[in-house]
Amino acid sequence: MFAVLRDLIRYNIEFAIGLVLVGIVVVFASLSFFAPVDPSLIYMTIPDQPPSPQFWFGTNSRGQDMFWQLSAAFRNSLVFGITVAVLSRIISITVGLLSGYVGGWVDRVLMFINDIFVAVPIFPVLVLFYFVLRNNLDSLTLALIMACFGWPFDARLIRSVALGLKHREFTRHATFAGMSTRKILLEEHLPYVMPIVFSTFMNNMLWSIGLEVTLAVLGFTNINNPTIGTVLYWANSHSAMVVGVWWWIVIPVILIVMTFLGLFLLAISMNEYIDPRSRLRRMGA
Repeated sequence: MFAVLRDLIRYNIEFAIGLVLVGIVVVFASLSFFAPVDPSLIYMTIPDQPPSPQFWFGTNSRGQDMFWQLSAAFRNSLVFGITVAVLSRIISITVGLLSGYVGGWVDRVLMFINDIFVAVPIFPVLVLFYFVLRNNLDSLTLALIMACFGWPFDARLIRSVALGLKHREFTRHATFAGMSTRKILLEEHLPYVMPIVFSTFMNNMLWSIGLEVTLAVLGFTNINNPTIGTVLYWANSHSAMVVGVWWWIVIPVILIVMTFLGLFLLAISMNEYIDPRSRLRRMGA
């Protein structure tokens, strides 16, 4: 793992830039644990103060220090994205490996279910869940719902790899040695799909955070919970750009671009590393 990380940093400038950008955002989000006040509380300081030595990111019209507000918002959004990505990776790995290795009716049933989830329009379903659950739709509930829709494309990708591994010599040896299906999948096949898992993990974080921002800006989430989307929701509700509180919009957008660009660069770097020819070309071989 450390050798892979070293090679990526050494030979792939996109990965290094992405790592720096994401690292800055993660450090900024971690500062929320040292916030002097609860970032969800309102009118705790002077409203509409521009960025200054006292208020680095200024204050908003709700009397919140934007530095600590954004720090908590990015922490919550990153935790949300990681939760969705981890849960959906578990589902996609399970479905993909089982479908590819076992085959037969198991493969047909799992791929039939997979195709159903691919065809379901996700955004209208999430909006419907909001109107059904209303105040009960917290970040964890939304993460669980989105994880149920974030696995089918990646499960097909993992299945295609598992189909090839099924007929490899080491799989036959493991079968003849009496290894169970569970041990073969976890000990023999899983290491081969982990690069794909890491790559799709970044893509899934991008997808889930982007969708959460969209829902929050439209008011279809718990707007009192600080996230990237709810910060923009309240800025839009108070017409921040119209009244001249530009920092309420500009600073969050800059941090969002840094986050999305960093995750995107990490994802494409991992995709390139998976391909042996691209990896050797980068290393000058």
